[in-house]
Amino acid sequence: MSASVPRLVIAAPSSGSGKTTVATGLMAAFAARGLAVSPHKVGPDYIDPGYHALATGRVGRNLDAYLCGPELVGPLFLHGAQGCDIAVVEGVMGLYDGAAGEGELASTAHVAKLLRAPVVLVVDASSQSRSVAALVHGFASWDPEVRVGGVILNKVASDRHEELLREALEQAGVPVLGALRRAAQVSTPSRHLGLVPVAERQGAAVEAVAAMAAQVVDGCDLGALEGLARTAGAVPGGSAPWTPASPAHHPTRSDEADQQRAPVVAVAGGPAFTFSYAEHTELLTAAGADVVTFDPLRDEELPEGTAGLVIGGGFPEVYASELSANEPLRKAVAELAGSGAPVAAECAGLLYLCRELDGLPMCGVLDAGARMTERLTLGYRDAVAVGDSVLAAAGTRMRGHEFHRTAVEPGSGAEPAWGVRGPRPRVEGFVERGVHASYLHTHWASEPGVARRFVERCRTS
Repeated sequence: MSASVPRLVIAAPSSGSGKTTVATGLMAAFAARGLAVSPHKVGPDYIDPGYHALATGRVGRNLDAYLCGPELVGPLFLHGAQGCDIAVVEGVMGLYDGAAGEGELASTAHVAKLLRAPVVLVVDASSQSRSVAALVHGFASWDPEVRVGGVILNKVASDRHEELLREALEQAGVPVLGALRRAAQVSTPSRHLGLVPVAERQGAAVEAVAAMAAQVVDGCDLGALEGLARTAGAVPGGSAPWTPASPAHHPTRSDEADQQRAPVVAVAGGPAFTFSYAEHTELLTAAGADVVTFDPLRDEELPEGTAGLVIGGGFPEVYASELSANEPLRKAVAELAGSGAPVAAECAGLLYLCRELDGLPMCGVLDAGARMTERLTLGYRDAVAVGDSVLAAAGTRMRGHEFHRTAVEPGSGAEPAWGVRGPRPRVEGFVERGVHASYLHTHWASEPGVARRFVERCRTS
């Protein structure tokens, strides 16, 4: 594909400014114009991409320079944008906020520079008028390599308020590409870990996305925004699209025989387990697996012929009663794990494998208990595999992200999954027979050998 796909990065001075409303609404508005829109999200967020997928009809994808490394941002972007007319990238936090203590790494500004994409700054204009010019001027001039190509004013109170804001911004030299009034109907409900995922809202989520699109259409200059997107040149570095297939892997007759008996890898889905990167299933499939999704809230059996199990993140604490009530599936998971079959679990998956969650019986695969807490554990982690497991060989280094309000006791087993580096080094997670369970969310594109190793263990276990 062309490496010069038109693209925009939607950023803001801070969280809560309206990035998700503008980005999602803009995606839907472009799609309604007949454009094939590629949706992306900066950072490790799993929830916003679900709304992006509703807006565009395409899988929402993440661009995380910490988890995957800066060198993969361009290729992953091009992979997602194949066959598209335009791409919209929603930023994270404030424009220049990145991984703690790592400078610009993984910030929206960093990703915009890696993609050489123009930035549209969404500004919460409530409670200010002329001061908005100083704010925008500061963000636009802070880093000369970040091109702020326009501003969208959000939460504008009235026509007179908009007039004052536009007059002030004439002095900043950054064009106003839109002005949005306050609109409660575009808000999306949230809880302890952010927005409520699309899978839990269904019709309400569709209505929210439609409302976001209507607001953007009414308040923004779509022609000017599309024109700005088309000023983006080629993605730097001569990037080629990322591919889940290993370029170093050359099929042999033995490989072809293995493909004929592709192991079934069951992947947990449904409202309780919504956190997963699209690249994970692509990597598993490329490694030769037959990937089948199931819903632990409804399905009483694992998919027929399951040889391996992947349970990602989500909100099992919200659905603890329903998960516990599905005793047949809990027993099936325990039996699969007991047989030594490969099981990979992250965060919510870890909780599901415990004996209990807030006093309710779970699968009992791990001799540990889990409970909700008041404390939010949040941040990037630099980790190394403590020993060999179905996912990684000892010494494999991966970066992860932790985001939860739960605690597991004990926090690690006799064989931990990861050693977490940094000022407070620790071990965490569990490796038992074929089970690898941990709080860390990882992006397998950064280490494709993880998927290949897992599928190979599914074949041989």
